[in-house]
Amino acid sequence: MKKRTKNLILSITIGEIILIIGFLALTPVAEALPGRYRVALQERIPFLGNIVEGVIKQVAPMATALPAPKQAASAPEIDISEAIGLAPTIMPTHTPTPTAVPTQTQIETEVDVTPPTPTPLPPTPTAVPLPVRAKLSGISPVKQTFNNCGPANLTQVLNFWDYDITQEEVASYLKPSSEDRNVSAWQIADYVNEQTYGQFKAIARSAGTFEMIKRFIAAGYPVVIEKGYDLPSSGWWGHYLTVFGYDDELGEMYSQDSYLGPFDGSGRVDKYEDVDKFWQQFNYTFYVVYPAENEAEVIALLGDVMADDFTMWSRVADLAVQEQAADPNDAFAWFNLGTAKTRLGALTGNNQYYQEGAAAYDKAFELGLPPRMLWYQFQPYLAYLRTDRYDDVLLLANATLQDQGGRNVEETYYYKALALTSLGDIYGARDAIESALAVNHNFYPAQWLLDWINTTLGNPAAAATEEPTAAPGTESDG
Repeated sequence: MKKRTKNLILSITIGEIILIIGFLALTPVAEALPGRYRVALQERIPFLGNIVEGVIKQVAPMATALPAPKQAASAPEIDISEAIGLAPTIMPTHTPTPTAVPTQTQIETEVDVTPPTPTPLPPTPTAVPLPVRAKLSGISPVKQTFNNCGPANLTQVLNFWDYDITQEEVASYLKPSSEDRNVSAWQIADYVNEQTYGQFKAIARSAGTFEMIKRFIAAGYPVVIEKGYDLPSSGWWGHYLTVFGYDDELGEMYSQDSYLGPFDGSGRVDKYEDVDKFWQQFNYTFYVVYPAENEAEVIALLGDVMADDFTMWSRVADLAVQEQAADPNDAFAWFNLGTAKTRLGALTGNNQYYQEGAAAYDKAFELGLPPRMLWYQFQPYLAYLRTDRYDDVLLLANATLQDQGGRNVEETYYYKALALTSLGDIYGARDAIESALAVNHNFYPAQWLLDWINTTLGNPAAAATEEPTAAPGTESDG
């Protein structure tokens, strides 16, 4: 073989090695690049942005669905027909007893925004027929910055009430890290109730209806709903939408969409059925912001179903049953049933609810759920924790952590820490909970858990006698 040919082969080989090394080096660099920079790169230099995203998709593609839990086969046999039965009629009598360390139920009760009960309530007025159409004026659109629909929508509503604030100011508290992928409705309501100094209040609930939205709009209140969002370019996401109008004759709802716009103030137009489809994916969760002095009116507008948590989550169970009757393969309906049952378990202390919730979640995961589902809703972790299925908690958490976005959801680390605590891995739990606080240092349930862990590690006698499952926990979806 001629020397020239040998040199050519050698050059080609070296070139291939360099390309392979470059490709391997590019992958971790691309994955480590913060999401806001990846988005900016695609917007400003599409060619380079597409190369980066292409490398990630080839080497570390996002899963098409979350994994089905592995412990389902070994879990106690649950009659699924019982789990999808009509909502329970027995009201809870369980009241948590305060202890030095917050219990799971206590913390859930604190972070789940329960409607205030002003006294005395005015007599319920005679129902007034709703107008066929209504539209609020004065809601200026706020175009969200990267992954910032939670703060942007809250800013739209606060500005509507003449509260002068920017989405950057809201985000500085709700999302100290711009990479944080989720702000739950209860966190938004807490922010309003705690940070607007008594001027405004907010309430976050599930089991909302179009009729309720219309009542609020007709009375002058915009409603923010939490919904699914299916984008052709990137798949399914969670999103907030500020609804400010409706028209029954046209079957249309009008809203400000902080991501898609339009941003000329005219608003987005959606058919009722399209809103319903994606709102269902978040249990018909919504929140309303209102002047503090209007509390009695807001409570009346909410209606009896929202009067207490037990009634509300029983209603969610009923809705899920109706949806399953229409489509037994509706994974979101099964997921919603799991959430309702798990919430009822937290409210009553009845483990049967957790068992039924876990069985419903098993079915939902079996049917297939979007890979980003657990960026926004976290009750499956609790159902599996309460049925001692710690490996399934870790399976779902670790699957979520495979993606850059999932690594920026504080609740993922939080529930992983609870599972590790229950398995006796206190040091692993501490690492996980510190990761949660690195994403959002204002996520106070994580701070409570870290305090508990540090106390336990600082006292060997306590570590030997304290039950790991006594560690505090929370629920963070609306």
